[in-house]
Amino acid sequence: MVEATGSSVPRRQLGRALRDLRTEACMTLDGVAEALECSRQKVWRIESGLGPARGVDVRAMCELYGARRELTAALVALAGETRGRGWWHAYGDPVPDWFDLHGGLESAACRLRVHAGALVPALLQTRAYAAATCPPRPGATDEERDRPVEARLLRQGLLRRRLPRPPRFEVMLCEAALLRVVGGAEVMAGQLRHLVEASRLPHVSIRVLPLAAGAHDGAVAGSFVLLDFPLGLRVDPDPPVVYQESLTGALYLDRPAEWAPYERAWAGLEALALGEEESRRLIVKIGEEAHHG
Repeated sequence: MVEATGSSVPRRQLGRALRDLRTEACMTLDGVAEALECSRQKVWRIESGLGPARGVDVRAMCELYGARRELTAALVALAGETRGRGWWHAYGDPVPDWFDLHGGLESAACRLRVHAGALVPALLQTRAYAAATCPPRPGATDEERDRPVEARLLRQGLLRRRLPRPPRFEVMLCEAALLRVVGGAEVMAGQLRHLVEASRLPHVSIRVLPLAAGAHDGAVAGSFVLLDFPLGLRVDPDPPVVYQESLTGALYLDRPAEWAPYERAWAGLEALALGEEESRRLIVKIGEEAHHG
């Protein structure tokens, strides 16, 4: 039985990282259990994210697998978060921002639903648009300026991968995001053409929420992502996760009482949004008329 204590988000991410390290070290569950003088079941439960993990156990596993010191420290810190109920990951926390928590969840999901109120979602951005939304810090080198843009573009391979199958990707895109000039008219024209092309992928749905929709539930909730996960080898799938990002960190919600309101907000957005073909026509029209594309 899955333990109810603690957020499943850091548990799942920790388990996935430890399983990858064990695989790279060419070790079996039985071999790890023997080396650490514990039960095979204990190692399996930690890797499966079925309950809180102790930092001392995680450190011992990392040392056994020959993990880098920085990664070991990050995973031990992550173990300390596995007892929290809701989970806020702040940039600058003991779990560093280079440890891509959201990326791991995104890659494992079978369905991604994005409400984008202000900007085009990262998975659909062109290079020029992404560069315009990643302002460099003062004094940054060319390499440091390019790094966040390259990372964002690398993530986009998720939508075009062959194996495993790409997730179903559904976007509710506010009309304001199409009208907002990011990087100049030429950048916006190219971005809107890219949206039209992406919308024709069989697993991608892009629908526009017209400004006339008014102050709907999604406008109150702000931008958010709903992630659903496949059944895999389990009797029950991992619970859905709500992800919301800010300037200082990211909020992960995975308890039913937390994500149920977002499910209701999504249902409201579906009722208000234009259909896919009508949305494509509006995107083309805005590109031609507002951005001269």
